[in-house]
Amino acid sequence: MTSPKYDFRQFQEELTQLEREAEQKLAAKPLGRKAAAAHRLTKAREEFLALRKRHDLTVADVVAFFPEEEGIAYLQELIAAAQAKPRRRTKPRP
Repeated sequence: MTSPKYDFRQFQEELTQLEREAEQKLAAKPLGRKAAAAHRLTKAREEFLALRKRHDLTVADVVAFFPEEEGIAYLQELIAAAQAKPRRRTKPRP
């Protein structure tokens, strides 16, 4: 019984082609400087928040990680979330 003509080189070529297509999709819409910086900051923040949850970090650890202004903003977000009241639903009119 003969095996099909699919070998490792063909697999590598197909994989390379898929990677090129993925890179072209990303390169099709280049980000500006500010957008790229914001994207990096958002990604870093998401990674940090995931680490905070995973390792049960305290608020002091979080505040020490961020620059002073962002640490204060984070604390304000926590306070606002704790004080947030659920929205009242309007009663339907008869």
